[in-house]
Amino acid sequence: MANPLITAHKLPPFHQIKAQHVIEAIQKITSESIEGINRLVESLDQPDETNFLRPLEHIQDRLSQSWSPVSHLANVADTPELREAYQQALGMISEYGTKMGQHQGLYQCYQKLDLTRLSQEQNKAVENALLSFKLSGIALDEKGRDEFARIQMELSQLGNRFQENVLDATQGWSKSMSSVDDLIGLPDTALSMLKQAAESKNQQGWLVTLDGPSYLAVMTYAENRELRKEVATAFVSRASDLGPNAGQWDNAPVIEKIMALRSQKAQLLGYENYAELSLAQKMAETPEQVLSFLNQLADRSVPQAKAEFSALTDYAKQELGLHTLEPWDIAWASEKLKEHMFSVSQEMIRPYLPADKSILGLFEVCKRLFNVGFQQNHQVKVYHPDVQYFDVLSDGKVIAGFYFDLYARIGKRGGAWMDDCRVRRLDAKGEIQIPVAYLNCNFSAPSADKPSLLTHNELTTLFHEFGHGLHHMLTQIDVADVSGINGVSWDAVELPSQFMENYCWQPEALDFISGHVETGEPIPKALLDKLITAKNFQSAMLSVRQLEFALFDFELHCQSAPQTIAQIRDILGSVRKRVTVVPLIPENRFENGFSHIFGGGYAAGYYSYKWAEVLSADAFSLFEENGVFDQKTGQAFFDNILSKGGSQDAMELFKAFRGREPKIDALLKHTGIQ
Repeated sequence: MANPLITAHKLPPFHQIKAQHVIEAIQKITSESIEGINRLVESLDQPDETNFLRPLEHIQDRLSQSWSPVSHLANVADTPELREAYQQALGMISEYGTKMGQHQGLYQCYQKLDLTRLSQEQNKAVENALLSFKLSGIALDEKGRDEFARIQMELSQLGNRFQENVLDATQGWSKSMSSVDDLIGLPDTALSMLKQAAESKNQQGWLVTLDGPSYLAVMTYAENRELRKEVATAFVSRASDLGPNAGQWDNAPVIEKIMALRSQKAQLLGYENYAELSLAQKMAETPEQVLSFLNQLADRSVPQAKAEFSALTDYAKQELGLHTLEPWDIAWASEKLKEHMFSVSQEMIRPYLPADKSILGLFEVCKRLFNVGFQQNHQVKVYHPDVQYFDVLSDGKVIAGFYFDLYARIGKRGGAWMDDCRVRRLDAKGEIQIPVAYLNCNFSAPSADKPSLLTHNELTTLFHEFGHGLHHMLTQIDVADVSGINGVSWDAVELPSQFMENYCWQPEALDFISGHVETGEPIPKALLDKLITAKNFQSAMLSVRQLEFALFDFELHCQSAPQTIAQIRDILGSVRKRVTVVPLIPENRFENGFSHIFGGGYAAGYYSYKWAEVLSADAFSLFEENGVFDQKTGQAFFDNILSKGGSQDAMELFKAFRGREPKIDALLKHTGIQ
């Protein structure tokens, strides 16, 4: 049979892809891509759009179409065979990327382009490419280029190993419960989920795991304090030298190697540290600007966070009999206090948010804002029975598509994320290749007799990831390198996602987003009022938690010399002394599971969540002024943000929408921080 990863398809033929196809396909296509690019650049005296940019884009897209389903399956359908193949192929992809970044002929063709004959979008893509060449070591001597290639290869492999260790550690711990009496406090939905987890392992009773829905349910609702302690300790010590699986998947050596290589890479390219290198492709201009931004937020947040934690401590002592509030008590006690203060909880909301109804509500929000529709396409073959594929429609025409993978399962990494499957571009025939996205969450799956019901927190996660998807799918740009999410400054990429979260709090939207699982009635006004009143409950505590992560990440990457794991933990400890207000479990090894910066793309960039919160809050404030479903404002957001992708500077696009640079005031107002 032909290798499905080599044969051209409009969408990935997931039903045909096997682990044994991966190496052959990536080896063949990277080799042919290099040969094709060599032939292309050797034949050109005067490169232009027709003879250079379009053919090059076609070559690159072919590799992307082969690699995209492989990397996606590695995240959602992990098997030992696929993992081994993915690891090998990842090395080939890294090697190919380095070769292209240091390809003198390719670089010279970019330099020869007559920019006055190119569109604005193409000019931006060329500008990004030239910067990328610089950051790929194009100016280094042969020895330096070889060193850079080695570093890139190792970093790619180490990042993947970090992710694998976290996944293995997460799935390597579970606790079988034979008596429901040990699970008092857990709502029926959670008990059903734990029962289902046990059945999937051919076990009796209930199975507690470290997967997100299970972990959060226990920490938030379990009356069994010892169980909370055991689960919390296992969770915060994942992939480390401590905890129940101490040393088995320890990421400490991986972290040390990653940090040493990042430091080498930055200095090889002429930067003092990795933070400076990272900012070369972001909105923020200097490390000092980022640190000033984060510390300004900390100064505003820490006093209120301390007051919030003091109120929680007093409540726990007076009402819950907890004279010492331990780390494993905080989520549980906070939920009790929230119910006490506002008579509302996530579980009260859950019956009103069946996943299917919430999805229809999400689609309706998008229709009202951006005049697009959605229709499930049953003809597209998917990679798991839980997955659905949808077409995105505008004026009855299919303009994009996405795979919706919403539920947690074995072999799927935790968290929620969006990734691209296909990018909008003009194909070899001059026709538009529609953009396609992967949208992934880890909600509790429906059972045979019960639908999936979302908490309000999960609803905001759904809207968040869909915001990323809209950014990718609603682009009107046909140049692949700046189409959709491509070419968007990293610290602006969260703007559409965090913007969409706002609609989870609007009564006008929740009227059709929500619908009781039995009656179909939307959330009652009295309950909704309580939910909205409670919106900023412990918002400062949440803010300083994010600031802890952001400051640790950025200060760590501001170091010029390689750091030992002890020094890395000292930096985290120093940050915590300044901003952390809650106690920590002694076995806490948060850094060993911090996949965003050691296994993802957020190194020296985690601050972008807060940076983009400022952008999104300020953007939404214009809707608050004009009406949350004001069509003119929605069209302006579409025209200036969603449709433009990375084709223009992110700050210029924001100013075009808002009429000015962003201000911090709206974020502080939205989060209730004085």
